[in-house]
Amino acid sequence: MRADERRGSVQPVRCARCGAAVQVAKFSPQHTSVQWTAEAAACCAEFRAVWAAAGNGGGPIEGCRALRDSIDAAVAAGLLAVCPPSYE
Repeated sequence: MRADERRGSVQPVRCARCGAAVQVAKFSPQHTSVQWTAEAAACCAEFRAVWAAAGNGGGPIEGCRALRDSIDAAVAAGLLAVCPPSYE
């Protein structure tokens, strides 16, 4: 497995729905890297709903629509920069 050598401008974004705080790097309009903490995942309303439906308190989740909307809003407001990664 190769190490990921990309460096991006990581910035905090808070979900407008539940307040989960994550770190986000926006490399292009299509490519977004989100770093979740255990605390943010536990706070996320969409994650909790999927886990409750699964009955196991965890498991893989594709993502959170409300957080994607919050990231898009942060980009539109100029609060989150879209910066191609560097390979320093």
